[in-house]
Parts: sequence; C-alpha cells; structure tokens
Amino acid sequence: MRKLLKGNEAIVLGSLAAGCDACFGCPIVPASEIMDLAALYYLPLGKIFIQAESEAAAISMLYGGSASGLRVFTASSGSGISLMQDGISCAAGAELPMVLVDVMRAGPGAGNCGAEQSGYFQAVKGGGQGSYHLIVLVPNSVQEIYQMSIDAFDLADRYRIPVLILLDADLARMAEPVEINEEIAAKKIEKPWKLDTDPGSNEIWITTVCPDFDEMENHLLRLEEKYREIADHEAKADLYRTDDAEILLSGYGITSRILRSAVDLLRTRGIRAGLIRPKTVWPFPEKDFQNILERLGKDLPVLAVEMSSGQYAEDVKRSIPGANVSFLARRGGNLPTEEEIMEKVQKILNRELSE
Repeated sequence: MRKLLKGNEAIVLGSLAAGCDACFGCPIVPASEIMDLAALYYLPLGKIFIQAESEAAAISMLYGGSASGLRVFTASSGSGISLMQDGISCAAGAELPMVLVDVMRAGPGAGNCGAEQSGYFQAVKGGGQGSYHLIVLVPNSVQEIYQMSIDAFDLADRYRIPVLILLDADLARMAEPVEINEEIAAKKIEKPWKLDTDPGSNEIWITTVCPDFDEMENHLLRLEEKYREIADHEAKADLYRTDDAEILLSGYGITSRILRSAVDLLRTRGIRAGLIRPKTVWPFPEKDFQNILERLGKDLPVLAVEMSSGQYAEDVKRSIPGANVSFLARRGGNLPTEEEIMEKVQKILNRELSE
C-alpha cells in the first residue's frame, strides 16, 4: 500500500509495524506530532500510551517497560533529550533495548524548532554519564524513516541496546509517498532476562550498579566487546557517483538530499563530484570513507556539509586522518543551498565551473 506520510507519522506507523507495545513521552516541537499520533493510534489498538509529566519520567517509564520485556519508544527534541540523558545512560548500562527519536532543533538551550543538526554530539558522543554508545540511525527520506523505525526495534533487541533515530525538523515535517507492507510480521524475540510475575524472575537483576570494582570493569569490557561487534556489522552508508570522483561530498539527513542534487549539477558543469551518505552515525561508516580514499587517492578532497558547527565534520576527519577535509555549515534553522555547495567546491579545487 502506498500512502502520503509526514516523517513524524512514518515514525509512529513504523513502530506499530515493528510490534511496539508502549509509547511514553512529552510533546515538544518539532516532535510533538509523534506523541499526538501515538496517542491516536496506540490506545484504540489496546497498546500503552502515557503522556508523562516530564522527560525524566518518560525515560524511566521506558526503562521499566523494557525491563518487563516490552518493545517501547519515545520521541523528543533538544532540551527534552537533554533531560532524558541520565535515564538513557542507565538503559545503555543495563542493556535495555528501546527506541528513541530525536527530532533536532536549533540550539544551544531552547533555540528554535528550525531544521538544524546540532544534536549530533548529544546523540553520537553520549550526553549521559559513563562509557556507553547508542546505535544512531540517520534516514534521509520519509520512506527510510518508516523502514528504520521498524529496523530500530530489531537492532535494539538483537544487541540489547537503546537505538536512536536522529532527524532534522524538515525531514520530520515533510510529506512523501511511502510504500507500506501491510503483511509485515514483527520479529519479536524471546527475552529470558526480562522481569515478570514468575517467581523465577526474582533471581534476575537489571541494574547499572556494580559496587565491586572488578565486576564493574568486567561489565564495561563486555559492553566494549558488544560495541566492537556492532561497529563491525552495523555501520552503513550509501555511495553515489563515487567511482571516478575528484571531490567527495558528505552529509546526512536533509543535507544529503541537497548534496545529491549538487553532485548532479557539478557533474553537468565539469566537476566529477561524488557523495557518501551515512545511514548510521554510530557506528560511523569509517571503512566506507577509507575505502574510497584508498581507491581514489589519499589526497582526494572531502567536503562535509552540515547544519551545525563542525560536529559531523569532526567524525569525518577522525575516520580519515590526514585527509584533506573541509566543511560547510549553516546554522539556526537555515539549510545549505546547492549554489553555496558549488561555490565551496570551486574554492577547494581552485577551478571555474564550465558552462
């Protein structure tokens, strides 16, 4: 079935297709629609929806629901995600699967609800206490939002880890046709670690507290091993016209769609541009970047384009140390334009565009 959906609506329908049992959260623009639609869809289906009194309460409800074996999700933005950070780090430490959606807004602080990508560090580097990671998915179309909303629950359960879908406000609010598979079957798995009313579960402990130093260290070492496994198997990127590129453009979310158009325009004007678009930013698709430079040359110029002050570019530079990486940024809710990108490419290559 083909439906015209907004990105925010695709999140909710994807969660239902994935067999999500419960949604807890507080409305905050530009993610408010997700909570509104979850209330509309979940309750008539006999699923759980609770508008929590605060973001701290919402993430605690997710913690409890996940510990009981339910598939759970929430959505928020900006300062709302900030208020959840303690609970998110606890869920990561306790290895509780859950899905989080962050529809980023401009910042710092309350900022505004324009399309910015300034929540990148918060999502990828971890805003809570301790050493932990989330899997962070970055769709660039409403179709991908729908599909990644399904995939997120499977990844969360497979690795017992919180998964975050990172959106900019334009993707969340734009509408596009989406192919919906009405016959999809949720891939729920057994969770022998869950707590329930069976007296046997009294022997199960779900906690992040390890008073013994050696026990704590062993727990962290096991988490690090899991993160290495995720990095080896789940880092993903999409390549476009990179076979003969003389300059490589890179960005995620709505920015990557503008970059794809810029690549086509640059090609018509005599510059062989290519695009690498991450589908995950943790784990970051380092090997994809490295493979392109190994094939096309270590001196290949790379331009990272983002709607934040170099947050994404930092990971690009880290992935290909010593490479010639520049970045172009817009801020405050403004999108980069094809013309700005083409002008920046001209400066990097020190060449005029052909007519």
